[in-house]
Amino acid sequence: MATTPGILTDWPWTPLGSFKHVVVAPWIIHGAYSYFVNDEKDKDLSYFLIFPFMLWRFLHNQLWISLSRYRTAKGNGRIVDKGLEFEQVDRERNWDDQILFNGILFYLGSRHLPGATNLPFWRTDGVILTILLHAGPVEFLYYWLHRALHHHFLYSRYHSHHHSSIVTEPITSVIHPFAEHISYFVLFAIPMLTTIYTGTSSIVSFAGYVTYIDFMNNMGHCNFELIPKWLFTIFPPLKYLLYTPSHHSLHHTQFRTNYCLFMPIYDYVYGTMDKSSDSLYETSLKREEESPDVLHLTHLTTPESIYHLPLGFAALASRPHTRTWYLWLMWPVTLWSMMVTWIHGRTFVVDRHRFDKLRLQTWAIPKYTLQYLMQWQNEAINGLIEDAILDAEEKGVKVLSLGLLNQGEELNRYGGLYVQRHPNLKIKVVDGSSLAVAVILNSIPKGTTQVVLRGKLTKVAYAIAYALSQKGVQITTLYPAEYLKLTKSLGTESNLVVAKSHAQKIWLVGDGLTEKEQMSAPKGTLFVPFSQFPPKKLRKDCFYHYTPAMKTPTSLENVHACENWLPRRVMSAWRVAGIVHALEGWKEHDCGYTMSNIDKFWQASLVHGFQPLTISTIHTKSQ
Repeated sequence: MATTPGILTDWPWTPLGSFKHVVVAPWIIHGAYSYFVNDEKDKDLSYFLIFPFMLWRFLHNQLWISLSRYRTAKGNGRIVDKGLEFEQVDRERNWDDQILFNGILFYLGSRHLPGATNLPFWRTDGVILTILLHAGPVEFLYYWLHRALHHHFLYSRYHSHHHSSIVTEPITSVIHPFAEHISYFVLFAIPMLTTIYTGTSSIVSFAGYVTYIDFMNNMGHCNFELIPKWLFTIFPPLKYLLYTPSHHSLHHTQFRTNYCLFMPIYDYVYGTMDKSSDSLYETSLKREEESPDVLHLTHLTTPESIYHLPLGFAALASRPHTRTWYLWLMWPVTLWSMMVTWIHGRTFVVDRHRFDKLRLQTWAIPKYTLQYLMQWQNEAINGLIEDAILDAEEKGVKVLSLGLLNQGEELNRYGGLYVQRHPNLKIKVVDGSSLAVAVILNSIPKGTTQVVLRGKLTKVAYAIAYALSQKGVQITTLYPAEYLKLTKSLGTESNLVVAKSHAQKIWLVGDGLTEKEQMSAPKGTLFVPFSQFPPKKLRKDCFYHYTPAMKTPTSLENVHACENWLPRRVMSAWRVAGIVHALEGWKEHDCGYTMSNIDKFWQASLVHGFQPLTISTIHTKSQ
């Protein structure tokens, strides 16, 4: 919101929340019905195409969001280093409001303006007139409107909402109060109304003009420089006719310079061109891909998880991963993305962070959880992980942490396979098990004397059982086979028993926990997972802890997305372990069947500002 919101700040459909899209449903239905049912002479193609054009605008904006986040994560061409935060994502999640607003006006205009029906597909004179009217009155009037919006009266009531975003994303361009959008539409309607009243309008002139506005708006706010210098060398006057992302970025960091819409000529004419525009452009253009200090290697989980990545839908990425019904409508895109990753799968950059003096990045293996469960896929997955490790080694990465199933025992012996194959690695490989164990031990309520241990017996499970046994905590297993395996590992003197009843209310659970086993737990049981993936929540009368994770320090920058199912500003223990390993400067690998000092890892994490998720926090979240 603006600092002192003025009238017409909120959109008319704000009370509808996520159901706001129904406001265009009557026109969409009428447009489709009239086109498919009416006689040929009564069909209005231009009216029918308004809805597909709205869909194109949604797709166009989303492509820019994904491209911008990918490029800024890699670092090449990045303009502003400061990171995004959840507050900005929340403020900009309604970027589609202006598409709905424009769509309604297009529908109304098509029905009620003389000459706005049955538009031809192309008219050359209308296209030329649109170009001239935009370059002339639209650019000139926008410049002065923009300067007026920076006057204290209007800025505090309206335009300050837009300038709350110092680090811009493509859709920052359309984050304005409703009143501002009205003024912008009136301005951009000059070419469109003129062509209608002169009888020169066409589908291409309308769609092309709005697409041009969207393209330039997104480009100007994308926070990476992409306009090549040779364009200005070939045609020097272009510097007065075409702005660059770095040019408009200065407007968001300096506020009182670079007011132009898309053509900087008026900034030159009226003396508002920022003196550092040229130098920032060249500096940003020369900026190379960033080499991180710490790399976290994760992978896709479900086919829909691509939308929950920071490169996907910003609103979804900013919330813990849950199933969303409308993603079923995206199945053609989902299927296409699966085919691309299957045929041409390459590890890709997902996100970046900065903590203390460390540069952090997250890369994703283009494989899904289901593929990790297929033994015949092991070789291909190991090849991708090994290539990522060697690529990180070449880039000078200090520490690489393995996330999710990238460190499976059957896959690569908890990462030890790569260290064995490449004994001279300078990069340190961390599987995070030591910190995961520490997090789980500190998640168990103090005073606990009995726990149930159930699930696939992994390196983490054995370490937890050993640590609890040393503390005198009785460990109950549900099956004799598990008891025998643990006894063989821990010794006959350990506090292990086979369950005769289910009275224990602390269950440490891993992969393989069944529905029947969950239902057998007493009311009020706390399920604490020690696996990478959380158990399915079947009981409303029980509590479910998050998978091993810690709250991040506030000084960790560019945190604007959730890690899988974890809440905001919370990272998995496996990911935190890599960061702590680098901060401490430890020189050994922490992977394979060995286990580092658990208490040392825990204390180091606390010293660097990472905090445990308390039981009270879990209970509050579950209510």
